[in-house]
Amino acid sequence: MSTRTLIRGGLVITAAEELHADVLIEDGRIAALAARGTRAAEAWSADRVIDASDKYVIPGGVDAHTHMELPFGGTFASDSFESGTRAAAWGGTTTIVDFAVQTVGRSLREGLDAWYAKADGKCAVDYAFHMILSDVNERTLKEMDLLVEEGITSFKLFMAYPGVFYSDDGQILRAMQRSAANGGLIMMHAENGIAIDVLVEQALQRGETDPRYHGEVRKVLLEAEATHRAIQLARVAGAPLYVVHVSAEEAVAELAAARDKGLDVFGETCPQYLFLSTDNLAEPDFEGAKYVCSTPLRPREHQAALWRGLRTNDLQVVSTDHCPFCFTGQKELGRGDFSKIPNGLPGVENRMDLLHQAVLDGHITRRRWIEIACATPARMFGLYPKKGTIAPGADADVVVYDPAATQVISAETHHMNVDYSAYEGKQVTGRVETVLSRGELVIDQREFAGRAGHGLYTPRATCQYLG
Repeated sequence: MSTRTLIRGGLVITAAEELHADVLIEDGRIAALAARGTRAAEAWSADRVIDASDKYVIPGGVDAHTHMELPFGGTFASDSFESGTRAAAWGGTTTIVDFAVQTVGRSLREGLDAWYAKADGKCAVDYAFHMILSDVNERTLKEMDLLVEEGITSFKLFMAYPGVFYSDDGQILRAMQRSAANGGLIMMHAENGIAIDVLVEQALQRGETDPRYHGEVRKVLLEAEATHRAIQLARVAGAPLYVVHVSAEEAVAELAAARDKGLDVFGETCPQYLFLSTDNLAEPDFEGAKYVCSTPLRPREHQAALWRGLRTNDLQVVSTDHCPFCFTGQKELGRGDFSKIPNGLPGVENRMDLLHQAVLDGHITRRRWIEIACATPARMFGLYPKKGTIAPGADADVVVYDPAATQVISAETHHMNVDYSAYEGKQVTGRVETVLSRGELVIDQREFAGRAGHGLYTPRATCQYLG
């Protein structure tokens, strides 16, 4: 049975344009747009009419970096695919790209199948996967080709976490060479983990155990050095490179220099680096543990370089790296030893609102907001124009957004399964009112109307941001 939804009276904002238009949705897709008051718009009828007067109508957000149920440091991220995708919807995000994990000594297929099983039938919004490569060898290199054919077109490698996820330069080069041949995109956690481990050991020997030392040992220069090295390895391999969670001015400079040479090098940052700083890590009574993530929060003066990078397109994407651990019982594992604090912050629900606040604060334009949060992540990871825009034929992943509503971010009111908010007490202007995923209501005027299992696994094409 065909269902039609009409969104009337809003300002449609995409990465390309802003247009006062009505949006017609049919059978889960955008059927048409028509300028308000035109004969075409007046003639439309629908089963459901949503009044978007004085509101924005924007594409659902694409969060290309989440970790639901990730095993880490002897515990698991506290959001399941069910709770995490529900929170994403509340925050105006309608697609997540999560990370399947290869266990050392096991196949990529085994890791991927485990993540398929975790998510299947649980998600409130659509989802896709990247693959974490923990063990690069001849067999897993061959598997990369098969995964690309299956729609898993990006592979994450770590220069950090020796003994867990770490790959050495030779393994990284081999994986990059393979991706250059098969069209995959290498995503890099760029920190010199071998050197960081030395600094961690030395800090603990000095009795420096508080959360703030997590930021002090993970030096800015060790992020910049690893970023530089990753870029050079990618050049040798002739492969594109996407550097995740860029946090430091010096790392942005490495990306900018590579892009100035015309290289296919891309960068992502996250809201925590744009809005939080080492001041948070230094909060007393172990409160700083709430803000332990890697790459770590930096001194506040780095924020200006990140915003500038987003404006100049030296950074293309804002994702969350959503990896929540409760303060009680999880973050507390690191009392007396900062190196045992599980690394990760909650944020999948807050990204779209924080970036709208950045528009009001003059850091970015409205269209750039949609570009870095919706369109570019969709293009970068082979989901565009199905996701990331409002155009005929696109999936009807649509958010009616109230740009004037104010809210205070708080653990009391958020929907993530975690006992604190990284942005507790922060007042922002702008709030999600209604969310559709493939034409179905997930949030209906601030009421949850979705269900586990609505969200579908979405295979991806290769990176559409090249050339």
